[in-house]
Amino acid sequence: MPAAEQWESYFDAAGILESLGCRHWSGDAVEFGCGYGTFTIPAAQRILGTVYALDIDPLMVAATAARVSQAGLRNVIVEKRDFVMEGCGREPQSASLALLFNILHIEGPVALLKETHRVLRPGGLAGVIHWNYDVRTPRGPPLNIRPRPEQCRAWAEEAGLIWVQDAGLTGAPWHWGMVLKRL
Repeated sequence: MPAAEQWESYFDAAGILESLGCRHWSGDAVEFGCGYGTFTIPAAQRILGTVYALDIDPLMVAATAARVSQAGLRNVIVEKRDFVMEGCGREPQSASLALLFNILHIEGPVALLKETHRVLRPGGLAGVIHWNYDVRTPRGPPLNIRPRPEQCRAWAEEAGLIWVQDAGLTGAPWHWGMVLKRL
């Protein structure tokens, strides 16, 4: 990860959440890979429920926890967790929203999407964003592992999620987005 300031210069987190339909949301959310808390803070400000912000990196967990404390938010639980190997630690069908931002280039993306399906309640939504498949992007994983929207959609369907819409992301020239749903 680059420095937080550089990372956050690549997108408008609040604008992306709005573009994905995350305005005033009721229920809990699971954020897979919270990083610096870039999306955690605006998500928590838009949700009537708890945001479970998960990351495997203890430095990212500490950074997010500090930002949550500084913002005075009481509806966020930040947890160090290897959700790829251990799952997200939430009960089945307990979340109404999942955030998968810049994460589906991992090994085994279908397993992560199956975990997303497991934790979402019927009608629950998953917001997905990722770096464009373009060498001109200022960051992002190598192109050979960077997923394209059609790949993510196929993986989501394999995991039991349905595609709802592609999202034109406000304030994110280097990213694409989509919304998925659990029936």
